[in-house]
Amino acid sequence: MPTLKEFMTGDVLTTDRTATVPDVASRMLRSRVGSAVVMEGSRVSGIVTERDVLRAAASGKDLSSARIVDWMTSDPVTVDGAMEADEALELMMANGFRHLPVVEGHSLVGIVSLRDVMRTRIRKPAG
Repeated sequence: MPTLKEFMTGDVLTTDRTATVPDVASRMLRSRVGSAVVMEGSRVSGIVTERDVLRAAASGKDLSSARIVDWMTSDPVTVDGAMEADEALELMMANGFRHLPVVEGHSLVGIVSLRDVMRTRIRKPAG
């Protein structure tokens, strides 16, 4: 079974806690990603996903100046790149989330989505 570092996305969309919901949503859309990792300096302090943006939109509040810190998931679960794909899948399914930031020590090095992990299970051997 492959480890996360073998297929993770290394180019992670990041933002800081002061960014607005519309700004982050727009960046996610342009980058064609389902999440952005919220950083506080070099530390992962949160994650915002499509679900969070949808929840914000459905709130009926004026989001033009709403800060992402008010809608993100604080202190998200992070994993090491040495974790195997099956273990990541179990973790994601047990907790109901679709994105896992990958860290080495305290540094963000990548991200995996549920879709990424599922692809490892359906790949056919070459030849």
